[in-house]
Amino acid sequence: MNSTYSFVSALGVLCCSLSLAVPAANAQSKPRLVDAQVQTQAVASGLGQAFGTIVTGQQSPAWIGYGIAAVPGEHHMCDNCYDSGGCGRTYLEGRRPGVTIDTTGGKVALEAPRVAYVFFRVEHGAVQKIRVFSPECELDAGGLPVRWLTDVNQAESVALLSSFVRTKVERANASPSDNAALMALAQHADGSATAALDRFVAAGQPADIRKHAAFWLAAARGREGFQTLQRLVRVESDVAFRRELVFPISISHEPGVVDALIQLAHDSQSGVRSQALFWLAQKAGAKAAGTLADAVANDPDTEVKTRAVFGLSQLPKEEGVPRLIEVARTNRNPAVRKKAMFWLGQSGDPRATAFFEEILRGK
Repeated sequence: MNSTYSFVSALGVLCCSLSLAVPAANAQSKPRLVDAQVQTQAVASGLGQAFGTIVTGQQSPAWIGYGIAAVPGEHHMCDNCYDSGGCGRTYLEGRRPGVTIDTTGGKVALEAPRVAYVFFRVEHGAVQKIRVFSPECELDAGGLPVRWLTDVNQAESVALLSSFVRTKVERANASPSDNAALMALAQHADGSATAALDRFVAAGQPADIRKHAAFWLAAARGREGFQTLQRLVRVESDVAFRRELVFPISISHEPGVVDALIQLAHDSQSGVRSQALFWLAQKAGAKAAGTLADAVANDPDTEVKTRAVFGLSQLPKEEGVPRLIEVARTNRNPAVRKKAMFWLGQSGDPRATAFFEEILRGK
């Protein structure tokens, strides 16, 4: 489960605050840059060649950036966003000593912006870091040069970012531009981004790249991404990776997610069933409750049964507590009964207390 949980924080990238005041922008708009030496350059003749020339000639630290048309939805990608609304200043070079973070909140949009800004940190003739931001971010470049590129072709941007997707081994021995590239390309509205993620999630790619690509297919690519994951989980021969696919499927907002998880809860592999039951529990609802109860009663694997018991504990108390009491009272597996008792004890529900009193009195 630890490897799965590493993705949960990334969901904040997609929805960390409700938007309130900048109109929707287009891909030719510029970010709000401060303390930056900005130089603008058109690259209509080709992003790859122009980008390569700039990077090769840049020895001192600098940033290269451009705008892209972004996928629909909430994409608030600043370092300092607040529950009360608004985002403070984001420091590209890290917060400098003596600089106070602005917590007053920047502008945010009434409708989700349809643009994102991709930035590359360059030094010694190589890309060192990739970041992506939304329009409400105020970006502090720390006094460094910023080469702002215009007329960027979206498919060429996807191709450029794809060239920076590296395995863990490559990241350990080469420039640390890591899989922020996958996140950045996933934000592109252009269909070539989905095609690129499909390639990165395919069999034959390194496991860590496949896992990240699967996450972004679910989180950012809508119906097409969900359908790719559904197809993949049916044909995937690597059992460990099939297990990894359950979490991204669970975070998709597309219709059919609950049905997909229910189907996976009856998978032939216990690890897949266990994962599906865990994430199914987060969805609640009558379908989820029935599948969880069925797994507790009938699954042949005790570990899967106990995971399903945990799932029952995550249901609304009106639904979950009576089911847990029934499991604790009647299930033939002592490990399962024990687990049901544990979660009843954690519930703090008066019905659970009454059940414990009944047991202690020997009724």
